[in-house]
Amino acid sequence: MNYEQASARCWVEIDLDVLEHNYDSARRLSGEARVIPVLKANAYGLGAAALSRRLAAKGATLFAVAELYEALEVMAASGRDALVLGMVAPSQMEEAVEAGVVITAYSVDMARQLDAAAARVGKPARVHIKVDTGLHRLGLDADTAAREALEICRLPHLRVEGLFTHLALRVREADEAQIRRLLDVAGTLRRAGVDFGLLHACDSIGMVRYPEYRFNAVRTGAWLYGVVPSRYPNANGECLCPVRFMTRVVQVRRVAAGEYLGYDEDHPLERDRVIATLSAGYADGYPRVNSVGEVAVRGRRAPVAGLVCMDQMTVDVTDIPGIAPGDAVTLLGGDIGYGELMAWTGLNRNDLLSRIGMRVPRVYMRGGEPEEIVRL
Repeated sequence: MNYEQASARCWVEIDLDVLEHNYDSARRLSGEARVIPVLKANAYGLGAAALSRRLAAKGATLFAVAELYEALEVMAASGRDALVLGMVAPSQMEEAVEAGVVITAYSVDMARQLDAAAARVGKPARVHIKVDTGLHRLGLDADTAAREALEICRLPHLRVEGLFTHLALRVREADEAQIRRLLDVAGTLRRAGVDFGLLHACDSIGMVRYPEYRFNAVRTGAWLYGVVPSRYPNANGECLCPVRFMTRVVQVRRVAAGEYLGYDEDHPLERDRVIATLSAGYADGYPRVNSVGEVAVRGRRAPVAGLVCMDQMTVDVTDIPGIAPGDAVTLLGGDIGYGELMAWTGLNRNDLLSRIGMRVPRVYMRGGEPEEIVRL
């Protein structure tokens, strides 16, 4: 597939120079702490295999993902380690141990099952212990975590390489209480002579909000993809958007006043309009909004008109002269920022990225030219 073919209908461009800029700025901000790039959900929709190769070449040695098969994909592509942040089921444990995947131990029972699986495989299971310090999602209960973490560390077939938590990031006072709970567990392990390796609590938001809590590792995901944490000034452009989600004009027509566009039943046209049909829809990852938001075409803004369909959408180009089939249209990126699209759709910025569909080619750009094209 060449660039002309990839960009024929709907595609996403990832600027590798900008991605690497964001990784470098995360490393500068993190000082001595190791940056663990988070590549879960196919690197938030941008292609975990391709990005892991580039980030490994930049020095990344450990990636974070959500589940086992994401880990295996990243490890095969990059030749580096991967930490599964979520569940590894009992049926998957032997495969994970055999492959050398780093597994999150979030309960004593789960750790015992993993220990037994490692014994059957005949090699130690690599583990990071997770403590639930207040997010109440996954991990050892804070009230019993110190004792349980010690028990996990003493299992004979586990090799503990990390201890971590995830901050709720609501208010500083609550986040600091979470940090104290994590440090209590860390202190107990150290007093018992346990070297647990990495200590990490901060994601992209924590990385910029709490420099004192970066410890010796941070998990950086959204920052890499140009999502600037709220209330962070980004004055020096440390975090830039590497993404441009694009589509093409398929057809242009005049539609009379009083008519409806597509499946829309709520927005009859108030006057005659010029409507362009675009070759992207909600199956490609554009949110299923109804007459909300804008796209960019020929240096101008065109409002979304009517209900976004599975494979197509329509926009009002009445005030933009010269629109023709084949024109490139920007859905996200460039002049259309994450914040705007988030406001129009009510979706989280990470959600906007990770919903980009599998059929959308990923075009990796270097110096303004395509370096690699991947269709999932």
